[in-house]
Amino acid sequence: MFHCDELLIHIFIINDGGKKMKNLKAKMFNKKASDPQNKPNQIIEAIGLKSGQVIADIGSGGGYFTLRFAEIVGEEGKVYAVDTDEKLLEFVDNNAKQKGLNNIVMVLAKDKLELPKGGLDFVFMRNVTHHISNRVSYFKELKKFLKSSGKVIIIEYKKAKPFTFRGMFGHYVPKETIIQEMREAGYSLEKEFDFLPEQHFTIYLVKNER
Repeated sequence: MFHCDELLIHIFIINDGGKKMKNLKAKMFNKKASDPQNKPNQIIEAIGLKSGQVIADIGSGGGYFTLRFAEIVGEEGKVYAVDTDEKLLEFVDNNAKQKGLNNIVMVLAKDKLELPKGGLDFVFMRNVTHHISNRVSYFKELKKFLKSSGKVIIIEYKKAKPFTFRGMFGHYVPKETIIQEMREAGYSLEKEFDFLPEQHFTIYLVKNER
């Protein structure tokens, strides 16, 4: 449900029968996320995450951003690593233990998200929204987990050329579509950034009507 980086990764998913392949998939996600061309440091700076805050990394994959968030929020904060793939969560958990990080909670996403109501400063979603079938309903439901000042961060692939992998399989959502759907779900656009080469990057606040 949550990831789309390279065709090779999807081949691994299809043929994945063991832990070794799962770890390879996680490492490939992390390699892509940490690539300087994809501006991970600028992404984190733009978010403005602070010590003591709480963030959910929905679609945490190999955990690159999860672990970086955990280092920032410190012992007084908390990070929820959310994914549909239990093996990926095990990979993240093992890496967190190796780094001595005990402020990460693993959440296996099933039919409903299990997150603290009114407890999140941020929800972070990178390359995830194109996997969600009814995004307006999804984001309406997500509001209950946010603090009154909570924000939703969406990084999603820009529209792809027809004969690329993302273009053929629809693994992108235009920025204008995301902005409109978030409005329908009860959010307002706070910020947008244009420094990512392959993705658009927007941040949303919950409207005051609730």
